[in-house]
Amino acid sequence: MLVTLVSCSPGPGPEGSPNPVSASSSGSASTAISGLPAISAQINQFRDNYAHQIIEIQLTNNTPEPVTVLDASLHSGLFSAAIIWNSDAGGIELPARQTKSLPAKLSEATCTRAADATGGPTNVPSDKLMLRITTQPAVAGQATLEPVDPHGVLTRNNMEQCVSKAAEDIAEFRPVPELDAAGKGGTAVVRIRILPKLPPQEGSRSTQGAGEPPREPRVLTIEKIDGTPLIAEEPSQPWPRDLEVREGGPASELRLVIRPARCDPHAVAEDKVGTLFPLRITVAGQQGVFKVDAGAGLRGRIHDFVISTCGPQQG
Repeated sequence: MLVTLVSCSPGPGPEGSPNPVSASSSGSASTAISGLPAISAQINQFRDNYAHQIIEIQLTNNTPEPVTVLDASLHSGLFSAAIIWNSDAGGIELPARQTKSLPAKLSEATCTRAADATGGPTNVPSDKLMLRITTQPAVAGQATLEPVDPHGVLTRNNMEQCVSKAAEDIAEFRPVPELDAAGKGGTAVVRIRILPKLPPQEGSRSTQGAGEPPREPRVLTIEKIDGTPLIAEEPSQPWPRDLEVREGGPASELRLVIRPARCDPHAVAEDKVGTLFPLRITVAGQQGVFKVDAGAGLRGRIHDFVISTCGPQQG
């Protein structure tokens, strides 16, 4: 049995918290179809899973009886394949009038091609959403829902994946595992090596037609680097800005003098994204945030630095 369920609510709650009844982009009222309970859906993302590209499919059971969800698959033109939640044996029970979150790993983003000859974008992916779930009881069957994404989770993840892919096609960004102590003022130095990649070999049939001139090397510009919830720029030694990285160019190094952004007792204990360095870049006609993961070794050293610099407050 294939049915369509849509729902409506006064509006989404704060990011990271489920909303009892999600709003539908169609604006229709929540509807129960004969034999199958009314369920509404919303997309969210928790801070714990941000770096792992895992989202939450939040399902709300709008009936007075529990419903078991056996599987869920989210379909969007922003991603090349369905985003799947796989349950353990027996599925997951949605209690009456309650919401549960189903974690699902994002698939590969569908990225927009470069602008065409008229300057307009081509192959722009659709952000229309469709969610298919299998439930039991009252009558076991498959339902198709139109979920909402009030915080733009899928659009943001698509953009970040596509910007990251474009950046990684031009250069490798490799954080140095060691953290250099600056020796004074409660600061340290993070170093990120930038290793540009070689352009495709001239005359390659896969990249260049016969008689065509060699293409220009691709370029990305690091406009600025943002702080994180854990570390901040040292004002007396500002971080680099407007730095150009050219395909096939020389290797270089970002040198970031850091200080703790906060010294409350929970700064390190609650850290989820504090060692993802947000580079605001322009690449392939796109502007976005490219996040460089410090990696396990450097992450631990940054945590130790914050703890030792903040002193007893972090004890």
